[in-house]
Amino acid sequence: MTVFIIRRLMQAGVVVLLMSFLVFSGVFLVGDPVDILISDEADEEDRERAIAGLGLDKPFHMQYLLFLRGALRGDLGESFIFEEPALLLIVERMPATMELALFALLIAVVIGIPLGMFAGFRPESITAKTIMSGSILGFSLPSFWVGIMMMVLFAVHLGWLPSTGRGPTTEWFGIEVSFTSWKGISYLLMPAINLSLFKLALVIRLARAGTREVVHQDYIKFARAKGLSGRRIVLVHVLKNIMIPVVTVLGLEFGGLVAFSIVTETVFAWPGMGKLLIDSIGMLDRPVIVAYLMIIVFLFVIINLVVDILYSILDPRVRLGEIRS
Repeated sequence: MTVFIIRRLMQAGVVVLLMSFLVFSGVFLVGDPVDILISDEADEEDRERAIAGLGLDKPFHMQYLLFLRGALRGDLGESFIFEEPALLLIVERMPATMELALFALLIAVVIGIPLGMFAGFRPESITAKTIMSGSILGFSLPSFWVGIMMMVLFAVHLGWLPSTGRGPTTEWFGIEVSFTSWKGISYLLMPAINLSLFKLALVIRLARAGTREVVHQDYIKFARAKGLSGRRIVLVHVLKNIMIPVVTVLGLEFGGLVAFSIVTETVFAWPGMGKLLIDSIGMLDRPVIVAYLMIIVFLFVIINLVVDILYSILDPRVRLGEIRS
């Protein structure tokens, strides 16, 4: 296992380096922040001084090397607009995004796995067909439209939930969170449900497919022949085996929840990293854009490593294959 982790960390380092070049190149080629940051009324001398102060007077390779040197020290540059370290701005917004993504993932798992298993055990029932038909909506409906419709129904017409914002927060282990109070949860509920719909549909289908495959295996028949209760068969034999593909896919999908929560955060004015990215793109704040994308790349790399380790724990054949190799 140790050799496996070391090898994956080395591979991750190469991936992060390559992605840093691609990210920095892409952001460098899109637009010129000078046109936004410097007034048209500024004379040429002031303009050149401002460009030099932002480090935009250097050629691309020099800017990239300076970025790499700063990144090795944990410095991803200073925001052109906020005049603060870009990493600090993102870290300040990260708890809100992570809270939203984790809550959405929790909704998808807690609701999706039981529904998918039920549909797998009784595929011909009307309830199972209704569940699978409903899961299609999770894949089909655009999240921004669903978010707006939820706001119209639950916030405007019914008045049950607040429409935008994060609500009151409390400090929990040094991190600002909102799920510790019912009022905070009321602000969290709609954006989390909106963000979870696609993942919920995915979990339902994964759980159903896994259940249909596992339920006909010989060890399930043997467990029934031994007289084990249906509860034990479901929770021990079926659930554990269908969790292998679910954990693998959800691990990668969690990175997607964080990276692509931009639409949900924009619709519900949720003060997370995604909203900061949208604002930074509108103002061509390169350091913040690059820092955000690099954090997302690093997050995906870490998630991949964790998923591989969990996969090897759930499936002993992965460990045996690693030992042979």
